[in-house]
Formats: sequence, structure tokens, C-alpha cells
Amino acid sequence: MASMVSTNCAQFSGLRRSSPTQSFSQHVNSHLRLFSSRRPRRGSSVVAMASSNKFFVGGNWKCNGTKESITKLVSDLNDAKLEADVDVVVAPPFVYIDQVKNSLTDRIEIAAQNSWVGKGGAFTGEISVEQLKDIGCKWVVLGHSERRHVIGEDDQFIGKKAAYALSEGLGVIACIGEQLQEREAGKTFDVCFQQLKAYADAIPSWDNVVIAYEPVWAIGTGKVATPEQAQEVHAALRDWLKNNVSADVATKTRIIYGGSVNGSNCAELAKQEDIDGFLVGGASLKGPEFATIVNSVTSKKVAA
Repeated sequence: MASMVSTNCAQFSGLRRSSPTQSFSQHVNSHLRLFSSRRPRRGSSVVAMASSNKFFVGGNWKCNGTKESITKLVSDLNDAKLEADVDVVVAPPFVYIDQVKNSLTDRIEIAAQNSWVGKGGAFTGEISVEQLKDIGCKWVVLGHSERRHVIGEDDQFIGKKAAYALSEGLGVIACIGEQLQEREAGKTFDVCFQQLKAYADAIPSWDNVVIAYEPVWAIGTGKVATPEQAQEVHAALRDWLKNNVSADVATKTRIIYGGSVNGSNCAELAKQEDIDGFLVGGASLKGPEFATIVNSVTSKKVAA
């Protein structure tokens, strides 16, 4: 494993540092230009394991929406024609889950954006897994970068949350991903493997887990990893699962991509052999565009 990390991290060396006056947007643009022509090294120890898993697309609405705007969004989703062989999930803000559950087509399942680490009780402001199940949630998003880097949740706490949610019958969308400075420092694999290990150390089974790889520098910035960059990390994650959990888990666990996914870039990303779907942010607030992303599964079929 150490040799695999060093081999792949070497690909991220030699990046230019931004000047103190360079804007974040300029910084990311400069960073992406350097990476745009890079390809996974042939003959590296990361061997792609082509996935045949059912496509999975989640929409994370984050802290957005009103009763009126969500009524319109649900109406658009109900009217959308979605490919049949895709699992589709949306994660509204807590206060609108009941509204969405009672008005959204059964074709789309409901996720929560967070859950408490154990059984409910005297935990002001928290939402328990039991409560989420009671109002019809089937999934929960855990470990999102905003929970990690804004709220301050650490890897072990997130792993415990995932274990409890799974023990109570909720599926877990388990998020991981590196920040810009970590990618520039060649630590993409180190960070992602560390976050993945925290889940692996805590959960008893991967049967109801979907891994969401979301490079933090691409979330909400309008910047997106190239299909090759995303595929390289997805292949490495699948390889980590094979070496540290089991070959069966590596094959069956869906690994989806998140980070400024939209209707224009989803088809090319979907063609990558280890990308099993998407976790979508801003574009999930636009019903027709979200439907386009769901239906990008057709590009996966063509590529196969």
C-alpha cells in the first residue's frame, strides 16, 4: 500500500504555488490547467476494476429552499422522465423532508443531510436516525466536507455516525475528499484513504454504503475534476477496498463523484469505468438539469 501511495502521489508533485494576491478562482484555474493533461500512469499499482454496479445519483439540496421553491422543484422532478436503472435520492433540508416525502414520486427516495451519532435524547438541535426513519428517510449523507471543515466533525466521529445509521437500517452516503492544498501537496490518496479507513474501522458491513468522492476544491466552485482525475481516484479507492476490506466489497460498493457536477459535464464523467454515479449539489436544485444528470447513465451504457 505504501508503494501505491508514493507512486500515485508522485503524479501530484511540482505544482506552482499561488501568490498572496492571486484569487481563489485564479488559483484553482492554474491548478487545473496543470492537471488537465495528466493521465493515470500505465503500469502503476492501481489497477482499474471495471464496475457494473447500478448507477446512483443523489441530490444534496444543502441549506437551500423555501416551501414555494421546493414545491416547484418537486413538481419538476415528478414530471421528469428518468431512466429506470438508476437509484435516485434527494436530500432536502430537515424542515422540508416531510413536505417532500408527501409530494414526491416514490421513484425517488429521501435522504437526510446528517444524523446524530446515537439514539435520540437530550441533544439540542440534533436529529436522530430513528426520527429520520419515522418520516420515511431511506438514506443519510455523512462526512460531507462542509460537516468536516465548517462544522468540525472528525473522521472517527463520522465513522461512528455511519455505524449507528447502518445498524438502524438507513443507507449511508459516505463522503470523502481532499482540500486544494492537500491535492497540491500530493496528499490526495493519503487523505482519502485515511477518511475511508475511519468508515472501515467502524462499520460492520458495506452492503448499504455508497462512497461519494468529492474533492473539496471542486464543491460549489464551478471547478470540476477532469474525468481522468476523477477516475484515477475512484480506481485507487476501489483498490484500497480490495486490499483492506475484501475483493467482494471493492467490486460491489458504488463509488460516486461529486463536485460541481452539472448537465454539461455529467456524460463524460459517467463514461469512466469506476464512476458509479454522482452526488449533486447546486444542479440538483434545478429539476430538468438533475434529470439530465440522472439520465447520463446512458453514456455509461455506451462506454461499456
